[in-house]
Amino acid sequence: MINKMSGRIKIFNGQVIHQQQIQLGGCILIENGKILDVVQQDLDFPDAQLVDAQGNFVSPGFIDIHIHGGGGADFMDGTVEAFLQIAQTHAQHGTTSMLPTTLTCEKEDLIQTLEAYQKAQLCNTRGADFIGMHLEGPYFALAQRGAQDPKFIRDPDPAEYREILDSFDFIKRWSAAPELKGAVEFGKYVSSKGVLAAIAHTDAIYEEVMDAFQNGGFTLATHFYSAMSGVTRRNAFRYAGVIESAYLLDDMDVEIIADGVHLPAPLLKLIYKIKGPNRIALITDAMRAADMPEGESTLGSYKNGLKVIIEDGVAKLPDRTSFAGSVATADRLLRTMLDLAEVPLVEAVQMMTTTPARIMGIGAQKGSFAKGSDADVVLFNKQIDIQQTFVKGQSVYQKTTQAL
Repeated sequence: MINKMSGRIKIFNGQVIHQQQIQLGGCILIENGKILDVVQQDLDFPDAQLVDAQGNFVSPGFIDIHIHGGGGADFMDGTVEAFLQIAQTHAQHGTTSMLPTTLTCEKEDLIQTLEAYQKAQLCNTRGADFIGMHLEGPYFALAQRGAQDPKFIRDPDPAEYREILDSFDFIKRWSAAPELKGAVEFGKYVSSKGVLAAIAHTDAIYEEVMDAFQNGGFTLATHFYSAMSGVTRRNAFRYAGVIESAYLLDDMDVEIIADGVHLPAPLLKLIYKIKGPNRIALITDAMRAADMPEGESTLGSYKNGLKVIIEDGVAKLPDRTSFAGSVATADRLLRTMLDLAEVPLVEAVQMMTTTPARIMGIGAQKGSFAKGSDADVVLFNKQIDIQQTFVKGQSVYQKTTQAL
């Protein structure tokens, strides 16, 4: 876990994004790694370390609930070094909390990654906070596998998922296709263990989504629009898919890869118009090539991962027939929502802070400047260039020269 900074910090002279508004000239008081107060005037705070925000925006730290890698590392590398590298890389882009995510793989590789998480969590002092693991697969529809390895895709196995959840209590989310045999029972079981069941890589129709939502606890659509069904025809009859179902279900949350490539501007605007910032979480879904030069890379582990090409700001399969992952960072997501989706800054920030915190059930600790919450803070300018990142009151990144 991130070490808590002892003592006091005052962040002043900033535009504080707090309670769905921007407070000019306010300051944030931090004590022992927690938010003590947010005030609109510049109060004296004895013995505090002073941080001049220099007119920059001061926001709760960004929360990424679906991320695979960055800085040349992937969580599926299964090493402590990989976990720490990813946490440090994304902290430079404003991410203060993340949900490390797996890919479909052999069971022994999954166990290795989960064990690496346990070790990395104990020594993660210079990057984004780990808030649990997200298992993506292997219970998927083969036709919607995307870049997931088809060798490992299968129906839910009760003995398998029960054993995994019994062994690792830090798993907080599991994405699966709800139409598979045993998927509703799977969702019901993982939900009973406090694990978020999410719909992913799926060919489900509306009736199957409804069953999963009402009876299986599936309340989140994973990387909305990607690897999921829309309207289909079967024997001349049309059926609504997962996309339409998520729109119709008011209480269904969606997460979107807002890199400007996976979803073009019209779809970003449509999702925002229908679901609203309370139901949208922005995610990077980043693989190892995030914050790295374009060129060849690997999706997943070097041991048995998939060769991909990074170009046009996205990872592609070598034949360029499909995207193979995102190379986005959190600051890029915000810029996309502002520039392409034309979303107000406060609501774009909400989709990276309050909403993902609520989805993951950690709203009391993360995602806002509520008194007593973790002092996760990011400073950025109007171009969304990150100036400084604090995790639990500790500065884990500071730009060499601060620019307005």
